[in-house]
Amino acid sequence: MPTIRLENVSKIFKGPKKNSKRYETLSHVSLQVQQGEFVFLVGSRGAGSSTLLNLISGSLQPDTGAVYLDQVNLAKLSRRQEKKLPYIFGKVPQESTLNRKATVFENFCPPGRFSRMSGAITDGPLISKALALVGMADCEDKYPAEFTVSECRRIDLAKAILYSPPILIIDKITDRMDDDSIWDMMHLLEEMNRRGTTVLMATHAKQFVNIMRRRVVTLVDGKIVGDVAKGRFGDIV
Repeated sequence: MPTIRLENVSKIFKGPKKNSKRYETLSHVSLQVQQGEFVFLVGSRGAGSSTLLNLISGSLQPDTGAVYLDQVNLAKLSRRQEKKLPYIFGKVPQESTLNRKATVFENFCPPGRFSRMSGAITDGPLISKALALVGMADCEDKYPAEFTVSECRRIDLAKAILYSPPILIIDKITDRMDDDSIWDMMHLLEEMNRRGTTVLMATHAKQFVNIMRRRVVTLVDGKIVGDVAKGRFGDIV
């Protein structure tokens, strides 16, 4: 499985208006994550953890510096290499992307990408397995509107682990989940990590970070101010 490396990475955003002020969401960040690590990214809202995860997964490109997957610069991938990224990174975004007017099955295999028949044949067993792993078995023909926010986030996680990616990128999935759902998810992620999956997770769930005692990277104003093995929430030394 791949090693992730960020070298002196910065990301600058500009507001929507022509004369909008530019602001730096990440500033000269260097970070290395070895294969098989479990890393919590913590900090106050706006600290830069979401931007950092998007840079690591290749969804964003840095304005300065570089992000590497093993020895490959993600900004210089060929089209063929880019097509492989969804199978390398399983991503859970900060906000659910489930289409509430489509069934759970259709959210996994949307019309136009797969037909109902071909999707059922090729991906049906994988979908059933992923949903069962997150405690949402037999819900393929139901709609997201029929579920709680926590249950929808479980489905988002099932989408991320569908093809057993070597790296999981999870952005603040815990924000609106109940404690039981968070515990179930943490146990699943811990087991997947034990089997070799790299997990990078941005979260504000302090009590769960403190109990898990994994590597904790703390961001403040777009800079890494703490990086502690077996750390607690907000550790900086």
